[in-house]
Amino acid sequence: MLFVQSGSLNTGGMRGGAGSTNTLTPEDADAIERECPAVRAVSPGVRANGQLVFGNQNWVASSGIQGTNEKFPDIRKWPLDQGEFFSEGDVRTSNRVCVIGKTVADNLFAGTDPIAQTLRIRNLPFRVIGVLSVKGQNQYGQDQDDTVIVPYTTAQKKMLSITHINQVMVSAVSPQATFTAEKQITELLRQRHRLGANQDSDFFVRNLTDVADANEQSSKIMTNLLASIAGVSLLVGGIGIMNIMLVSVTERTREIGIRMAIGARSGVIRRQFLIESITLSVVGGIIGVAFGVGASIIISKTLNWPTLVSPVSIVASVVFSVFVGVAFGYYPARKAAALDPIDALRYE
Repeated sequence: MLFVQSGSLNTGGMRGGAGSTNTLTPEDADAIERECPAVRAVSPGVRANGQLVFGNQNWVASSGIQGTNEKFPDIRKWPLDQGEFFSEGDVRTSNRVCVIGKTVADNLFAGTDPIAQTLRIRNLPFRVIGVLSVKGQNQYGQDQDDTVIVPYTTAQKKMLSITHINQVMVSAVSPQATFTAEKQITELLRQRHRLGANQDSDFFVRNLTDVADANEQSSKIMTNLLASIAGVSLLVGGIGIMNIMLVSVTERTREIGIRMAIGARSGVIRRQFLIESITLSVVGGIIGVAFGVGASIIISKTLNWPTLVSPVSIVASVVFSVFVGVAFGYYPARKAAALDPIDALRYE
């Protein structure tokens, strides 16, 4: 995904940052979608702030009031939890309809179905037609669910009285095409804004693929680190199980000798100690799974962090426990099976 923002215009020796100039128009967004082959979908955007009121409840959304078009859920990959998103007709006719985030719904409509209710935004009545699914915090710690989405034309004409837009949200035809789309957008907008070869662009194009790649790299590092810690824990636990089983073999040498003397074969003795080792390992694994599930529930309730315990991870934990029991219990079991019955009976 890419963001095109106005700004970065040199005027009288002064250089402005993103948003310092109003250089983007809805026509720019239409041209990007129409003339850039690497672009799949485009949504013009404006942003506003203001108080939200429903009944005797009021709220100020930390992520603001966003004006977009009907392609917003597709570009952001943000499905709805209730209701529906506004249509192209709502955008074209500047209808006063809105879609709210889960945080806004919880704070203004607690115990009430928000669909079809009238929400006042900056003292203007808007009909709630949908509730977005939970998105959580972004990379900067901002609550993405604390937002209200309205048609950008409505925000322009009835809330802000402007004709320009603040940004253009762009989705490329594929993840690999984002850099091609970035180049095409830059060339097109420079041409539309009649900028010379020596002039700075009066807009920014932010490619979030770089951010996603950086996050993915950080995630891989954390995954490898946690995997290393888990590997060391398994090794230490396995060595502990092996030591316990070796002590058990030593303490039960005479018992092993008696069993062999009455006809038990070495394979039976080996299986016995392997089963004991696996049982010890699996019980430890089950305790670990219970502790992990309990910790995730506590963290979710106390810190409001969404957590997910996958059944696959629980099954994998039990399988690894069995593997550890077999791997580290085989040597003590083999040692027990290799004892000489006469020497075992003589052991004190």
